[in-house]
Order: sequence, then structure tokens, then C-alpha cells
Amino acid sequence: MDGSYSIVARGVSKHFRIAETGRGVTGAVRTLLSTKGRVIRAVEDVSFAIETGTFVGYLGPNGAGKSTTVKMLSGILHPTAGEIEVLGASPQRQRAQVAQRIGVVFGQRTQLWWDLPVADSYELIAAMYGVPHDLAQQRLRRFDEVLGIGEFLDVQVRRLSLGQRMRADLAGALLHGPEVLFLDEPTIGLDVLAKAAIRDFLREVNAGGVTVLLTTHDMDDVEQLCGRIIVINHGRLAFDGTVPELRQRVGVPTQMEVDFVMPVSQALPELNCGTVTVQDGSRVTVSFDRARTSAARIIAALGDLGEIKDVTISEPDIDEIVRRMYAG
Repeated sequence: MDGSYSIVARGVSKHFRIAETGRGVTGAVRTLLSTKGRVIRAVEDVSFAIETGTFVGYLGPNGAGKSTTVKMLSGILHPTAGEIEVLGASPQRQRAQVAQRIGVVFGQRTQLWWDLPVADSYELIAAMYGVPHDLAQQRLRRFDEVLGIGEFLDVQVRRLSLGQRMRADLAGALLHGPEVLFLDEPTIGLDVLAKAAIRDFLREVNAGGVTVLLTTHDMDDVEQLCGRIIVINHGRLAFDGTVPELRQRVGVPTQMEVDFVMPVSQALPELNCGTVTVQDGSRVTVSFDRARTSAARIIAALGDLGEIKDVTISEPDIDEIVRRMYAG
């Protein structure tokens, strides 16, 4: 593998066989002995390569195959077909070697010990990964500065709020200094302040050279953190590129609101290029494709309608962009 890539997937597939179920005790026995069933293709022939030090969003609707992919990349699941390399090694055949160099956070589950205080969990993690005591304490102090974990170090994990647990899990996943970080819905269910704190922390982690792969349904996470996005739908790769490239591909329009000093009485000009113009009193709203026309051209065309007081331009929401891609 080229050393400039931390994560490589080549034609990766994951299929699950679901047995046909019968009714009652007899049906249950037949299910155990039967070879009949159906195959669910959770991931099908997915390939991508992620450069070292990048922050990549891995998007898809529920059931698209996002979590299954992350579990294969981290060595939890074995692919049905294809090859995976993380930091030049197979997460399945060289699992212990890869595990020493990666961190994983699943938003729906914790890697910490449920009935132990958070500090005790960190001691166990440091011991498992062979992190020297002084280095572990140094890292925990830094985590406290940016995540505020010091306020609940002596609290049992099961008594933490969701936001506290996510911060604690992030610190635990990074305590051994991983080179790659897999995040599966790390901000799910969090309030605005908790999300902001975690995003700031993840930016700092990535700036330090850690490669990050993020799965999320939160489009603000994608907009604010990811330089590249990979979209998976029905188990197959649907898009690989940047957010602006995705916007252009799907064709969700930019919207401009032009407010005039006085209500508009003249007929609206024909702007062409698939542009849609709507007038309501002193406001004219224009939906347009930036790839086909410019905001300056539209403002110039509307200038004859009267004196312009204000102009507001809003880019299409990435949630709507991805929704349209799924619908297509």
C-alpha cells in the first residue's frame, strides 16, 4: 500500500445470511436445521482510499452500510469479499497490531467499564495499551482542558449523561495516541454546546495528524469538519468528493432573497438558465444554479426593478442534497 494512505478498501462486501423462521417449537427446530434463508447485502463492492491526516465523512441513510463498514475497517467484522488495509495491515489477520494504532468511538455504545469510575477505566485502558503513567496523565490533562472530563473522573460511567459519556469515550479512544480514529455517530443525541465542544476537539485531533473517518447523520458535523465525503446507499458507493462537488452533482439550487425599498410593481425579468423567480411585495426570491449563472448577473438583472435595500444568499443545505441523492 502507498504510505500516503492510512485506510484502503478494495472491493469490500459484507453479506449476512438470515434464516427462514418457523412458528412454534417445531418451527424453531426446523430453523436450526434448515439451510434455507435470504442474504442481506449490507455492503457491496465498496472501494476507497483515505489519505493520511485527512478528515472524511462517511454518509448514508439508516441501513446503508455505514456502521458495517466501520466495523470491518476496525476488525470487528470480517468482510465477505474484498481487502482492507489500515496503516498497511489487515484489521482481520493482524488485528492486535492494528488495534494498537487505531481508536474507535461508537455513539450508541461505550468502550468504558459501566460500573467503574471514569478514572479507573482510563487506568485500565492505559495498562492495556502499555501507555506509561506520566504520558497517560499528560494526555488526560490535555483532554480535560478541551473536553472538561475532570468534572466526572470519579463518577461511574453508568451515571454519566450522554454528553459526558461521549466526551469520556473520546478521551478513552485517544489515550493511547492512535494514528487513525473511527467515529460512528459521535454527536448523536447531544445538545448544541456538547456538539460544539466535541467538534472543536476533533479539529484539534485532526490538526495533530490523526486520520479521522466519521459516520454521522448530523449535516453540521459534515459541513464543519469534513474536507471530503463518501456517500453510501443500499450498500454501494454513491459519491466520493467534496461538499461543493456533491451540491453541483445533485443540482440543489442556491437561493437569493432581494429586498427592495419599495414594493415591486414591474414584471420580473426573464433570467433563463433554469432560474425560478418569485415576487412577494418588496421581496424577490430567486432560486438558481451557481454552475449556470452568477449572483452578480442576477442582481444586475433585478436592478431595474427599483432600489435594492438588502441581499441575502443561502447555500443549499447538505441534508437536502443527500436526501435528493438517496431519492434518486
